Amino acid sequence: MDKQTLTNLAAQLATPAYIFDLDAFEKRAAMVHRYFGDKTGLCFSIKANPFLLGRLPDIFDKIEVCSPGELTVCEKTGVDTGKIIFSGVNKTEKDVARAAEDEVGTFTAESLLHVQMINAEAIKRGKVYPVLLRVTDVRGGSQFGMEEAQVLDIIRNRADYPGMEIVGIHYFTGTQKKKAKPILRELDYLADLIDRVKADLDFTIERIEYGTGLAVDYFDADADKLEEERLASISEGIRALAEKAALTVEMGRFFAAPCGYYLTKVIDVKTNYGINYAIVDGGMNQLKYDGQLQGMQIPVMVHLKDREDTGAVQAWTLCGSLCTTADILTRNAEFDSLAIGDVLVFCRTGAYSVTEGMAVFLSREMPVVSVYSEKNGLTVIREMLYSDVFNTPAL
Repeated sequence: MDKQTLTNLAAQLATPAYIFDLDAFEKRAAMVHRYFGDKTGLCFSIKANPFLLGRLPDIFDKIEVCSPGELTVCEKTGVDTGKIIFSGVNKTEKDVARAAEDEVGTFTAESLLHVQMINAEAIKRGKVYPVLLRVTDVRGGSQFGMEEAQVLDIIRNRADYPGMEIVGIHYFTGTQKKKAKPILRELDYLADLIDRVKADLDFTIERIEYGTGLAVDYFDADADKLEEERLASISEGIRALAEKAALTVEMGRFFAAPCGYYLTKVIDVKTNYGINYAIVDGGMNQLKYDGQLQGMQIPVMVHLKDREDTGAVQAWTLCGSLCTTADILTRNAEFDSLAIGDVLVFCRTGAYSVTEGMAVFLSREMPVVSVYSEKNGLTVIREMLYSDVFNTPAL
């Protein structure tokens, strides 16, 4: 989104605020589809940004839902529940029953307990539910999924679960993978698993839901180029696996991060012992970058102001509104004549930033949430929650 467009949109919004560029989101999804090919389905993990849910491009085949709250979001936005993969490490009988009532398309099972609950609910309803068995990280495991041996045992004894159709495997080991090697190794593992299960158990793994964990570069000016290169580096492996089973690639961060903008206004400026501080009306409770620690990284930002540059460039430490010394958004960021009333736009905030921050800490105002497209313009989908004044423009 160019600076003039941001300026125009900022004039319509109170701060702090998020803007999610739907055109950029759709373009990103189309790029992934182009590299992975027509045989690879795309799944959006809505934990990355549930505000995009009601506006997903048609290119997404599946929606990953990991909690009862996310299921509520799906219900309220009226999405096609047949696209839902109901995942998550903590499923209760109540959760399974509710997902069954919503007629979700697929369940995942991360434990034997999940298998038993899904099977029991299906039998009670006279149904058979498609289930993906989640395999934990073969390099040592985590709390997610099951050891391969247990997954194979469930497949071996599949006749014991008449309420389930085991349709495939769910595999995701972590996020922010910058190198192709670990992803290609995982794709080889899944291909080998398909062959071994067929040979040893006479069972065909029809589907694979795979989370690549592709990394997003938050602090590099060449982020788009780096990320496309990363995408290209695994595309051949993805296409090869899609020839062996119906493959769906699940991602959230990689799809959504570039489409987000966080707007916050400069409220105060001061200099303490030679360091310039700008206090903004947002803070770390609303702005979260993976890899940011005590403001040591400088994300891509846009400085909006109603005057010309003067050449008076200075380094600034940007601090939020919280009563903690930890609330530093970035250090040594250079701006031309930064002043009270200016708006700073933090880019690449489309994934997790809106959900991972300590939103209720200090009871600061919740930010406006909006979406933008060239066709439909700006749409506010959540106003501020506490303030009596909603429509004070940013500039």
